[in-house]
This record gives sequence, C-alpha cells and structure tokens, in this order.
Amino acid sequence: MAAALALGLLATASAAGDPAPDSAAQILEDLRSLGTVATILHIGAHPDDENTQLIAHYSRGRGFRTGYLSITRGDGGQNEMGPDFDAKLGVLRTQELLAAREIDAGRQFFTRAIDFGFSKSEEETLQFWDREQVLGDVVRVIRQFRPDVIVTRFPPPPGSGGHGHHTASAMLAVEAFKLAGSSKAYPEHLAEGLTPWQPTRVVWNGNTFSRGGGVERNPTITADIGGVDRVSGEPFSAIANRSRAMHKTQGFQRFASRPTPVEVETTFIHLAGEVARQDLFDGVVTTWDRFPGGSGIAAAIEAVIGNFDPKRPEASVPQLFEIRRKLDALGARHVSRVPAAETPPIPAGDPVLNDKREQLDRIIRHCLRIDVRTTTANAAVTPHERLTARHAVLLGSRADVSWTGVATSAGRDEFSRPLRKDEPAAHEVRELAAAGVLTHPYWLREDAKAGVSQVSDPRLIGLPENPPAFPTEYWFRIGDELLVVPDEVMATIPGTEGKDVLRDVQVIAPVSLRLGSEVALLTPGGTRDVSVEVSAWRPGVAGSVRLEAPPGWTVAPARQEFELAEAGRAARFVFAVTAPRQATSGRLAASAESGSGRYSTDHIELVYPHLPPQLLQPPATARLVCTDIAIRGRTVGYIAGAGDDTAQALRQLGYDVTELEIGKLQAGQLAGLDAVVIGVRAFERSDFGPVVPELFRYVEEGGTVVAQYNRPTALQTKSLGPYELSIQGPASDLRVTDESSPVVLLAPEHPALTTPNRITLADFAGWVQERGAYFPSAWDPERYVAVLACNDPGERALTGGLLIARQGKGHYVYTSLAFFRQLPAGVPGAYRLFANLVSLGK
Repeated sequence: MAAALALGLLATASAAGDPAPDSAAQILEDLRSLGTVATILHIGAHPDDENTQLIAHYSRGRGFRTGYLSITRGDGGQNEMGPDFDAKLGVLRTQELLAAREIDAGRQFFTRAIDFGFSKSEEETLQFWDREQVLGDVVRVIRQFRPDVIVTRFPPPPGSGGHGHHTASAMLAVEAFKLAGSSKAYPEHLAEGLTPWQPTRVVWNGNTFSRGGGVERNPTITADIGGVDRVSGEPFSAIANRSRAMHKTQGFQRFASRPTPVEVETTFIHLAGEVARQDLFDGVVTTWDRFPGGSGIAAAIEAVIGNFDPKRPEASVPQLFEIRRKLDALGARHVSRVPAAETPPIPAGDPVLNDKREQLDRIIRHCLRIDVRTTTANAAVTPHERLTARHAVLLGSRADVSWTGVATSAGRDEFSRPLRKDEPAAHEVRELAAAGVLTHPYWLREDAKAGVSQVSDPRLIGLPENPPAFPTEYWFRIGDELLVVPDEVMATIPGTEGKDVLRDVQVIAPVSLRLGSEVALLTPGGTRDVSVEVSAWRPGVAGSVRLEAPPGWTVAPARQEFELAEAGRAARFVFAVTAPRQATSGRLAASAESGSGRYSTDHIELVYPHLPPQLLQPPATARLVCTDIAIRGRTVGYIAGAGDDTAQALRQLGYDVTELEIGKLQAGQLAGLDAVVIGVRAFERSDFGPVVPELFRYVEEGGTVVAQYNRPTALQTKSLGPYELSIQGPASDLRVTDESSPVVLLAPEHPALTTPNRITLADFAGWVQERGAYFPSAWDPERYVAVLACNDPGERALTGGLLIARQGKGHYVYTSLAFFRQLPAGVPGAYRLFANLVSLGK
C-alpha cells in the first residue's frame, strides 16, 4: 500500500525523466527561484508559435516567473493526427500547450480570439476579431501576471509580412503594454479586483522567419538563452525540443530529435518602454529588494540554501516557515480554491507575492515529503449526483506532522491524525456534490461573436482550461504552523498492465443526443429522414426525444419515446424533416426529456495518445440547408486524407459512399463506381503512391476522380495528376484567404459549372474562412481547363483553384478550393459545385 501510494505526486515528473519535485536537487533549484521576483511574458499568435528555448531558459534556468500568452487556441489550423478541426482542434492544441508547459515549466494564458485560418494582413485579422475585446484580454493577462518584460514572437508593422495573426499579436502586445498601467484603460478590470501594472519594456525576439520592417534599426541586444539545467543535466535546448515536440497535431514530433546545443544566441529588438543595453532585465529589480522590507527575505533564502542538508530536507522547514511569516507581513495571501466554484476568485494582494507564497508552500511540502492523492471510483457524475472521495496521505520524512483536516465543496472535516514516515493515512468524504455545470470548455459554452469567444464570467478569461470540478485541500499542522496542500478529486481508471490511471472526474448529462450528420441537406419542399441517437449514461433512463426546427420547417413525429435499461445503451430514432418551398437555412436541435430534466447536449470524447482524454458536451444540433440541387450518378468511392467530412457531405448529397482502404485497394476494385473523391492531403500519405496508377487507370476507362488540396512540402508521390501539375512557391502566394473575394468564372459553359446545377457567382456567397489553399502554380494548359479565378485584395488572380482534365474516357479534377471547410459549414453553393464535380461525365 505504501509503495502504491508513493506513486502519487512524487511521480509527477515527466516521462522523459525529469527529477521528482521533492528531490534535493529540485528543492535547491526551487529555493533559488524563490529568491527572484522577476517575471517575463512571451506573446505569440498560436500554439506552436512560442520560443520554447526562451521559456525553458528563463523559467528553468533563471528561475523567473515565465508565461506564454497565445492570442488564439489554434482552432483554424491543420490536424496531422486525426479528423478533428475547428473548436475540437482548439481543445487539442490547448492541451498540447499545457503539455509543453509541463516540460519547460512555463505558465500558459489565452485570449478569447478565434483562429480563423491563414490571414495575409493584420488589418484583416483585427477586422475579424473584436479588436477592443482581444486587446482587453491582453491587458487583463498583463495585470494578472505582472510581467516586468514582454517578449513578442513576431514584429509589429510596417512591412513585417507573413501571417496577419502574427503581426496582429505583436501590435496587440505593444498597445497593451502602453495601456496596462493606466487606470483609465479597461476600468472594469479594477472593479473585479485587478490593479494597473506597467511592465518595464516590450521587445521582439528576432527570428529568421519574420521580417521586421523598420524595427531592425531599433536598439538591439544579443543574449545567450542556452545553458544546462542544473537538476537534470539536460541542455535547455533539449528541454525546449521536447516541449516543442508536444505539438503533434501539427507534425512537430521531429523536434524531439533535433540538435541540442548548449549555447543558443538570440536577439531582442526594442519596441517600447525603457531600452535594455546589456541584459533583457536591465533596470528591473529582480530580487526581493523590490518590496519594502524584502531584503530580509532574500537573506533568509540564502541562509536556507547555505544550510540545506540534501539528506534531511525537512531540517530546513523551520527556517522556511520563518520566511513565510516575512512574506505574509509583506501582504502575501493564501489563495483558497475551495469550496468548489465554477470560477476562481481574484485574490486580494499582489499577484507576485501570492505566487511566491504558493511556491514557498510547495517547497515546504517537498521538504517534508508530503504526498497526497484524492481519488474516487466515479469516472463521471451527473449534475447534483454525489460521489465519495478518498483522501490519502503519505509522509516520506521523519518530521513531526499532523494531518488536521480536509476541505471540499461539502465543507471541512476536522480531525487530528499524527503521521508517521511511510505509513499511509486515509480519510473518506461522502456525498460530495457535483457542480451543476456540465464538463465543457468554458470558452465554447456560448456562441462566438465578432471572431471572439463569449465568456460571461470575466474571471475565466485568460485561463487555459476549466478550473477543477472538485477541488480539495489538505490541512497539516507542523508545530504551530499550518500548511495547506491543494489537490483535486481524480477518477481511478484501470489502465494497461494492471496499473491504474488517473483522470479528471467529468460532470455529464445522464442522456446525450447525437444527430446523424452535421448538415441536413434538402431541396425546396423536400423531405429527408434525419436520425438522432439517444445514449444513456445512467441505468434506467426513459423519456421522450424531439427535434426542433425553425419556423417554416416541419418535423414528424413531434416526439418519440425511449427507454434504456442499462448505462452505455443507445437507441436510434428517425424523424422526417420537410423543408420550406424556398431556399433557406437554419438549425435543427435535438432534446430529450427524462424524469424532471431536459437534456440537449452531445457527448464527444477526443482521445489522442499524447494527451489526456477531453470531453466536449456541445448542443446537439445540425445545420439545415435548403437549396435547389441535383446530382448524377449514385455510387462514390472515398479515399481518406488527413481527415475531413467529405464522405458525410457526399451522403447528404444522396450518394452511396464506399470508404476505400488504401492498403486493401486492388486492381479493378474501382470499376462500377461513378466517381472517386480523394480527401485533403491524401498525396502526403506515405502509402498513397502505389494507388495513383490505379486511379489514373480508372479515369482512363471513364471514371471521374476529384482530388482535393495538398501541401507542396510533404508530397509522397511524384505526380498530382495524370499530366504536368505542380505546386511551388511561398504558401502565402498560393492561397486566397478572403472568403468573400470576387470569383471570376473563366469557363462558364464548362460542365463543372452547368451540369446538373447552373453555378453562378451567387454560389460563392457565404463561404467561410478562406476560398482555398495551396493552389497549383504550374500545369499543362493543353490538358487542364482552369475553370475559375479568385484573388485576395490587391493581389494577382490565382487560376489554379479548380483544374479539370480529360484523360481517356474520364475526368480528372484537382481542386484547392476549401470544400473541406465549406461542406461541414453547410454552404449551399459549395454543395452545388461539388455535386457538379462528382457528376462530371454522367
């Protein structure tokens, strides 16, 4: 039992072999960090923008409070590992950043800005976002974290070039730097308990992938941000590479094997504030001398370090408590997160002092080797259900420690239990009430507006994820001193090889609903069957399910009864949905009534091997699209690429879809199919090459192949088509990011624009995020017909977005238009055009 319990927080070191937090070497390093109050905030646009070398150096090397503020969560990016995009991808990339910070020891922050994909200008970016709201979020994080120095990853304009989000992130950083110290800027922050804070300077961390316009002429310092971690002996570059490699959805696994030099030189270019001449923290008081009366704290910390006995860390505890009393005299406060609340309080006092007191309490705990673990057998609870939490403690030293209580949302249990070395102690708290709010990322609970997530409670803004659903505190008495150790209730899940795994306890609905597809496509006056699956997460669930449609639409029957005897069971119900007689769109919502409750959420689990499982419970809805549309042919084969919803869109169009497995594709297997559609970036699959000749043979014999976009840097095949077709040049020159950019029909009478649906410019209205990406730059004009052209404002027209060639008896289509975004969004014109492409030759 003792051995098993000792695997608690003592085992929180990373899998890569970081030392345990209570190792003597780590305690000494934490004491050195306690001796500084310096803070640095790094600001970029996306997950994976951050300079992990910078973060590792300042956090693990110099012991500074180090944070990374990502303006977005990366929800507009790509996914190299699965089919999850948009909001789901943002959740995954948030967790990748948190995993990276676990390695490089930085703190993570976000604004509410939504990543809407590649942007060519900061003007477009700041038009899409609500600039004032996003700027206010940056100011808020500065006031919360109180950095002395801000480091942008990208330069501000003029002439910075590249991604508009990148440039905008630098603009926001500089502007927020100038506003954060003024009580007139965002006064609502002050009403919430925050106070103005003025950093000393903001600089750009110069890099090779950003052009800085005129700022390169600003004062510049050069610094070595390399070095070796004193605890692990690992170069900071190796730690940085491991951290960066956590961005696996972006294909960054390769960073783990990159070179790990000890010396890493970088430049910092002045943007605003006081000019640094030699060191980034010139003129900043980084020691306790910053606070009146703080010099005694610095001396006391040095004394602890000088007297530290690696074999008996607990001997330092009396001196550490004396330091804590000095900290409290300066105004430091213990910040309690119990009882459970949906949002954390903004504590009184100086955030830096409060952080340092928290750090000191962790050091005391590690010196005493107090390990705690709070577990339950309940992996999930429904709103207002109760669970039993088991609180366990193991003391790893011979210090005189008494366990005096636990605090939970159910209240505080007080007792007095002396602890003995290596003898486990436990206490159970029964009937711990679940919070009434379902587990779902806080920034996704409300509909977004103006490119910004809506968050009703401002105290959540900036947090990387939801606060713990079931926080708890352990209370210990050491002599006359009280030590509070925070924890949260975790579910014990059986893992592989007989080892239990700890997971967050989820708050779930007892009934979840899932519509058969994200889009329901109908013709005017037409009727379509729409399915909804009702799943029970508790036994004995019964009630009725219904679909709600906008005015003008009808649903039959009005409701259907369900009864599910066991948890885990599901039942499928079909409703007939009839569209109005005119083209329109709307939203279809599923709901269930069971007992005294009404439930209307889906239950989506995101499982990736490098991240903890994530649960989303969004509203169970689908987009209703009513448009005049026709198809030709009936059977379509689909070859998956990097992940998209094209197969589901084809089914909505009315096709019978066969999902083809590349490894099992045999000669002649494509015969009988009316068309084959290839998913996005399929040509980047390592196993795709052998399939290409069979696809070209299929076209030669009269078939139609529709290939979607690929990136030029990752192609695994020699050819993108049966004739010359290539993609070359900078990515920004090969895409049209303005989703409303004018479209020119170059071949208006081509069957792709006439049969079976007449395509007009109206079909390009309402597109989302972009027109397309990675347009071909060269092709055989004698073989391919360029069907349309489009361009971003002020740029040359790109004519490679839709290329069609006749090969033998069939048609080969290569399109870089962003169908993979338009079809799930229910854009009618995109469906009509895509139907024409699949119908070619029929």
